[in-house]
Amino acid sequence: MFPMGISVSDSESDQYVRFQSPHRNSRGHFTGIFGLVNNLARAGRLSDEQESFRRSNNSWYDSAYPDPSTVDPTIYDDEINPGAAAWFKSSAVHLLARVPGYLEILAAHDVACLVVRSADPGRVIYEDDVQVVVVPYGAISAWLPT
Repeated sequence: MFPMGISVSDSESDQYVRFQSPHRNSRGHFTGIFGLVNNLARAGRLSDEQESFRRSNNSWYDSAYPDPSTVDPTIYDDEINPGAAAWFKSSAVHLLARVPGYLEILAAHDVACLVVRSADPGRVIYEDDVQVVVVPYGAISAWLPT
């Protein structure tokens, strides 16, 4: 069990799910699955097939659900919302269905990615029908032990 009732599990009772690095980035946060794959693309490490997948699926996600930062441009501002991160609602099955392709890319490049589930991942600062953005309770990015 991790801090604040967060666990890495497959429990059906968990309301929210996040795919993230097990390691903190330079800002002290756990990069999410899209950021991890986009970082590989920026570094020029993706094959043509992987890059095609990334571009087409990123575009699909962009049109499939709202980007919280277009609703509130300060949502990921560390001064205002330290450690803010997006979590899928587990009911967003149509969005979660495309995640395995991203996980395959990460596995092909030996980039670790955890599935983190929680019924209460933090203080909700944004919510729509498929996702929440939360500020973790307590320490910044408290979703894994230090």
